[in-house]
Amino acid sequence: MINSNASIDDAEVAIAAARAGAEAVRARYGRRLTRIDKGAGDFATDADVAAEEAILGVIRAARPEDAVHGEEGGQQGVADAVRQWLVDPLCGTLNYAVGNMLVAVNVALRNGPAAVADPFSGEVFFTDGETAWLRRDGGDTQLAPTAATQLVDLNLDPPFPSAPAFRAVDLLAHPGFVERFRPRVVSTTLALAWVAAGKRAAYVTDGGDLRESVHFAAGVALCQAAGCVVTGVDGAPVGQACRGLVVASDAETHGRLLSMIRGRA
Repeated sequence: MINSNASIDDAEVAIAAARAGAEAVRARYGRRLTRIDKGAGDFATDADVAAEEAILGVIRAARPEDAVHGEEGGQQGVADAVRQWLVDPLCGTLNYAVGNMLVAVNVALRNGPAAVADPFSGEVFFTDGETAWLRRDGGDTQLAPTAATQLVDLNLDPPFPSAPAFRAVDLLAHPGFVERFRPRVVSTTLALAWVAAGKRAAYVTDGGDLRESVHFAAGVALCQAAGCVVTGVDGAPVGQACRGLVVASDAETHGRLLSMIRGRA
């Protein structure tokens, strides 16, 4: 636990918080989980709640005056506060609940530093707001996006707000897509960190304004800091005017994907 101290920078707070959440997630893996129904087939587990509590403990100790919006606990503090943390304690709950380790812990300061922790690899992807890094085994390595893998992660989870004009699943039937790329479905925003790290060429999801979503804020901040091309599926800059996300390692990959999407939307 880190103590309240203005000299501790926000990136380190985000890293410590994400790690605390990751520890809670890892500790409960494989145990019998209590499910908390959210309706429409969605649910949380006691692991989600424990991870969020661990994250909040770090943020409260380091930044007691800051507001926090957590996926499970909702808004704490003023919603339009200048300093607000966005917390998704366990992205990939369905994966986790069935024993799949593809999950992420997301912590982001609005318009600032962010961290994405992989509870099982021990990797923490983070940004200070300007540059993106991977912290592993006590060392930091700057992230370098690349399209070399040609793997594109698609979010196929409902709802599909742009249907029938566009759904990410439609790309699977596009001849240009299957000629150029290979689809993957991780079903967690860990895939965004993988784009920043060069493990994925791109990521595509439908939706509304995802910039300040607890699910996507940390991954978007990470990819932007790494130098990825980040827009909505309509090509608009990420913000209230855009919908969904097309996050690509480079301009060529982004342009190809956007051309395919526009051909169907």
